[in-house]
Amino acid sequence: MPVSSTPEGRKRWTHMTARSEFLQWLGWFLLVAAFVFCWRIMTQDTIWAFVHDAPRQGGDILARALPPRLDYIGQLWIPLWDTINMASLGTLAGTAIAVPVAFLAARNTTPSILVLRPIALFVIVASRSINSLIWALLLVSILGPGMLAGIIAIALRSVGFIGKLLYEAIEEIDETQVEAVVSTGASRLQVIDYAIVPQVLPSFLGTTVFRWDINIRESAILGLVGAGGLGLKLQSSLNMLAWPQVTAIFLVILGTVFVSEWISAAVRKAIV
Repeated sequence: MPVSSTPEGRKRWTHMTARSEFLQWLGWFLLVAAFVFCWRIMTQDTIWAFVHDAPRQGGDILARALPPRLDYIGQLWIPLWDTINMASLGTLAGTAIAVPVAFLAARNTTPSILVLRPIALFVIVASRSINSLIWALLLVSILGPGMLAGIIAIALRSVGFIGKLLYEAIEEIDETQVEAVVSTGASRLQVIDYAIVPQVLPSFLGTTVFRWDINIRESAILGLVGAGGLGLKLQSSLNMLAWPQVTAIFLVILGTVFVSEWISAAVRKAIV
């Protein structure tokens, strides 16, 4: 720790040097200045009269949304089933693509560091950069409305998430186990099967289940752009200003997410 002297000649221990303390304060000043600058840009077109009136408008919508129309829940079971199928099939398809991409992206398993690895990393980054709602919007424009667009959108989004976590797990394996299997004369596929897969399998299964849990939530709103499921019912109710129906849909989504979260946590606990 830095040492300085008081006017009386006694030594004084300080946490930082004067230069470090100055840089710290300078950093905080720049951070505050950047926040103020960004805030001014974001709010330059804000109509503050609407903001002032927002609590009253929100209270009015809440009053019209309560009590929820519980008898409408009977019409949501089929869309809910479609939502669960969309999430499950999309997760399976995304996992099937993510596994080979992850092995190509991992530095210790890729056949080509200069060619295949950058391509695999680009696929992972491209998938993670685009939200599933945007994927669904693009796919609905190409394939037309329906669950197929939603399934592919979920799959494309899942590739980046699962692929990134899996390739990082592959790069962090214990190389001594790989060397032991290689020393027996095993082929490249046998090394992957007996030395790498057992080490990354728990992480892979946990990541897949976690992604399925996330996809349940995301698939519930893909119907807003025409991809089917609960989102389609939600969009219809919003267009008709049927607020009690909207509340009922929210309750179903909340219950579904709660159950999927419980299943995900139980499965990951059993795996680990």
